[in-house]
Amino acid sequence: MSLRDFPLHLMETLKCWRSLREYIVVFMFLITVSKGSACEAPSSPECFKRTADYSFYTCEWSMNTTERNVTFRIYFNKTNFESLEKTRDIIEELLPIKNRAYHVWVEARAGNSSCMSNRSSVVLHDIAVKYEAPQHISMSWSKNNLSLTWIAAEMYPAFAEIRFRRNEHPTESWGKLQRTTNTPRKPSMYHVIVGNLLKDSVYQVQIRHRSTQARTQLWSDWSPAVTVPAALEQKPEVTIMTRLLNGSRKVTLTWKSMPHAAAVTGVSYNLTDTMNGCPCKKKEHVIKTCEHTTTVSLSAVNITVIATNSAGRSPSAIIQVPPEPAANLKICDKTLLDGKLTKTCLELYELQDGDSRPENVITLTAKMKEKKQMKMKIKDYVRYLYVEHRCEGGQNPRTVKMCLFYQKEGVPRIEPQDFIASSDTHTADLSWKGIPSVDLRGFLTHYILKVSSQDALKECRNISASLLKHRLENLTPGTKYNISLVGVTRVGQGPEATVTIITFPEKPVNVWWSLGLLFLFFFLTIMCTCILKRIRSKIYPPVPKPVIPDLIPYQPESQEFPEGKEEVHKLTLHQHPEDKSVPEDAEETTVLTGEWDEGTDEDVDDGVDSISGGTSDEALRSSREGEMTDLEQVDNEIAMLIYRNGLVFDVKTDSP
Repeated sequence: MSLRDFPLHLMETLKCWRSLREYIVVFMFLITVSKGSACEAPSSPECFKRTADYSFYTCEWSMNTTERNVTFRIYFNKTNFESLEKTRDIIEELLPIKNRAYHVWVEARAGNSSCMSNRSSVVLHDIAVKYEAPQHISMSWSKNNLSLTWIAAEMYPAFAEIRFRRNEHPTESWGKLQRTTNTPRKPSMYHVIVGNLLKDSVYQVQIRHRSTQARTQLWSDWSPAVTVPAALEQKPEVTIMTRLLNGSRKVTLTWKSMPHAAAVTGVSYNLTDTMNGCPCKKKEHVIKTCEHTTTVSLSAVNITVIATNSAGRSPSAIIQVPPEPAANLKICDKTLLDGKLTKTCLELYELQDGDSRPENVITLTAKMKEKKQMKMKIKDYVRYLYVEHRCEGGQNPRTVKMCLFYQKEGVPRIEPQDFIASSDTHTADLSWKGIPSVDLRGFLTHYILKVSSQDALKECRNISASLLKHRLENLTPGTKYNISLVGVTRVGQGPEATVTIITFPEKPVNVWWSLGLLFLFFFLTIMCTCILKRIRSKIYPPVPKPVIPDLIPYQPESQEFPEGKEEVHKLTLHQHPEDKSVPEDAEETTVLTGEWDEGTDEDVDDGVDSISGGTSDEALRSSREGEMTDLEQVDNEIAMLIYRNGLVFDVKTDSP
């Protein structure tokens, strides 16, 4: 009969009892028994070592209870140890018997009640090894392979089991994979690679491991589920805005957020710049926003932005902030290379053809122990941009001086390049390219130009170092000149560039050319005159002259006809009135009117002569028709009568 069945059996027995007092005593007894039976027995303890060389034994058990103040006592035969938790570490020396089995059980006490677990047997010499659950798991992506790393339990490889599933599908069953961990590159880390995953997806991963060296091994507990974000494949897209301050620059960087799959566990950004700390040292920032503002000096600065999540890092985005161009750089009159650098740092940029190369930078600070060695890196005959930064109040460095510097100067190594000349009769134009700074080996002060003819020096002048052109004037035509150009530094002259020219001779006047031009002038004048006359004749045609045929006097057969008197007719021209419209294609006619003195009047109507009279007129008309053909008569009459532009002829005879 179990402890729980005892109260029921006792109630059946009490039916035979009739004494009230006995009922009360039994009732109190049942209450006491019920309180004692509230304890649920714990599970049988499991004992093991964390590692083969561990000096403690660990025993674990479980118990379902809602009580808070529960104490446990674990028994090894008659030896017992008290514990407040569901696990107990026991020092190895407290259990000296190694080769004989111990009976182990657990007693739980909650208030006035207690209960015991079942007993188990364990031999300490062959006790199992059970690792702790994997801790501090780190992961990284390499293509579609996921690399997992965690703290090693022993120096030897372990057998690991990994289970994973897509984070987007939490109800999806776990995929399992068993691997033997690689020999740790670091003695304290285990490493496993899980392949054939999708690096742009989010996974949940759990790991457990066990020993490969112990006789008896137990799987460790599963690690808590770890979320593996997607890989950061793209570098941050950074934009930069710069604002010039007094001796420094305010730089604001902004960039886009990373994809959601990569930022599911959070993304941080590591920013490193080469000239933000004071004095002249790198400074790192770790931020979680997509914007950062910093202050840098006027010299060249490289800023690196890297996105980081729990599965790795993105490629580096390197932002190069060029040096602020300084107008009219002068030669350094004084430097701090040999002085004390208190809150000051120096930068020397090696210049090649006028450009600074950030990779060839020499930085000197007050805290540098190898200052002398750094100064030995400064080369002779090499131009440097000397930059002096000063830290005031522990703030970011401020640029206070920029100038050009030579540790030691020399003469130019080569002559001016591409020295060419073009000449005509009396002048010559010279041009050249400057000497590269690599070959200049000093500060160029000026050029010397020499002009000689027939081994006699004609001209020698100094030309400004900033000029690359020059014009020679007043040269003698048809003469050979030798011209040389040399660059000069503060130390001396370098090699000279030479060129030889021959001016053009003066050209005599060509007589034949003059005659040809004169003939061409007259020919063109005549042609133009003819063309103008033809155009004028088209626009203003000449007035035609009337054709008056000769009249042959009539010789009558009879001499009895009285001799007539010769008369002169008067011709008067009248302009046709403008208000009368005349068709363009119509020809205007003239009317001739004549009067005879002998008392006979002839009227001429509409351009047709009608003569009525005696026999003398008829004889004259028949005589004229005999002399002229009809065609000739018509032509003559038309020529007499037709005139253009509206003019009308009136023929009047003089009165006797």
